[in-house]
Amino acid sequence: MVFLPSLSPEELRHYHCVITHAERVHSHFDVLVWLQGDMQHYLRHDILLAAWGNFQSGAIHHDFISTLAGVRSQDSDPAIVTPLLLDLFARWTDCGHRPVSIHSGTDGFLQNNPKSECVFSNTFQTMRFAMAHGISDKRASHDCLYVTFRAKQNYSETELSALSALTPCIDAVLRQVELLPHQASTPIDISDLHNPVHAWHLSDREWEVLQWVSQGKTNPEIGNILKLSEFTVKNHLQRIFKKLDVSNRAQAVGKIKMQVSNV
Repeated sequence: MVFLPSLSPEELRHYHCVITHAERVHSHFDVLVWLQGDMQHYLRHDILLAAWGNFQSGAIHHDFISTLAGVRSQDSDPAIVTPLLLDLFARWTDCGHRPVSIHSGTDGFLQNNPKSECVFSNTFQTMRFAMAHGISDKRASHDCLYVTFRAKQNYSETELSALSALTPCIDAVLRQVELLPHQASTPIDISDLHNPVHAWHLSDREWEVLQWVSQGKTNPEIGNILKLSEFTVKNHLQRIFKKLDVSNRAQAVGKIKMQVSNV
């Protein structure tokens, strides 16, 4: 069922009031009140995770908005959040840039997190369901991803439609709010790093290919740059994936970034 046509006239008036209230949101606390208030009627969630930046290189910022204990942006570790975001972004992309729902299973979304004893991780691992949608900012040359999480009940098709309708409004609201201090610095781009051969024994050529992958280049583009055939680039990528124990480009970039953040 499509979201807006499913609303009654009275619900449409209420929806209009909720959207109009967005103009009065100017602080992180205002965002929290807005999302945890009447917005829950249309977009029920326990956590909202916003991310922006270059998802090809893994150079992204993120912001958690939730009333749950310990789930705060300043308490989260980019080394464990960034790989999750890259995976969710890849799922959204594979879905044709349409809202996508995800069921984490019984272990939650950070089941591979080695730092599982912190309050943030323990609380976040109780989440079982998520849906994600994004916006490509052509003027700023980066992407934005918005993900809602909740502990109970999978998201319906109507809720996916609601996320599609509400994402531009959420995006506009968050652009009205100043960055937190830890978000003002530039995130790490793997193209600025040296080859971590000590960790995965990547060859110089494999590292070179991975750096261009992090810049969003396609296999044919990488081939043209490095004077290689597209088939050779694909073979390099397969070896990179095997060495890093990943299955796609986003995971490869995310794993490198996670390793660097832990150094």
